[in-house]
Amino acid sequence: MKVRTGLCVTLATAALVLSAAALKNASAAGDATAEITAIENASVKADLGVDKAFYDKTLMKDWMMGDSSGKWYSKADIMKMMDDSKDNKFNSEKLSDIKVSTYGDTAIARYKDTYDAVVEGKHRMRTVITTDTFVKEGGGWKEVASHSSTISGM
Repeated sequence: MKVRTGLCVTLATAALVLSAAALKNASAAGDATAEITAIENASVKADLGVDKAFYDKTLMKDWMMGDSSGKWYSKADIMKMMDDSKDNKFNSEKLSDIKVSTYGDTAIARYKDTYDAVVEGKHRMRTVITTDTFVKEGGGWKEVASHSSTISGM
């Protein structure tokens, strides 16, 4: 009987420890989701306000984006484009359906982005689906890659 009672106590203790760890991980994932969602929403304000400081802080040095026109852009490209507001500006932008998944110190954000903009002198008005990849570095989330595809029929 003592062995069975000891086994039950051990199993109950293990279950509590595993539950606490699962709750801690769920809480961390919830925090990451909130943080990354806030970054994504702040990027709209940065686009509309031409806030280079936001992107300098948020994008990793080797960040790359594959945009919906089929072109690659580096962080340096984007920063340079922001200096030319005549040929590169957002008139309006709205994100929707933001979903964030976390995998330890990596997170993926997926969403729809509807915008009216001028990019390299060409007017664009479209809705795209976007996937952004983030890593946690130095206590904060940094974006390392982005890819957008135009939604057909929109």
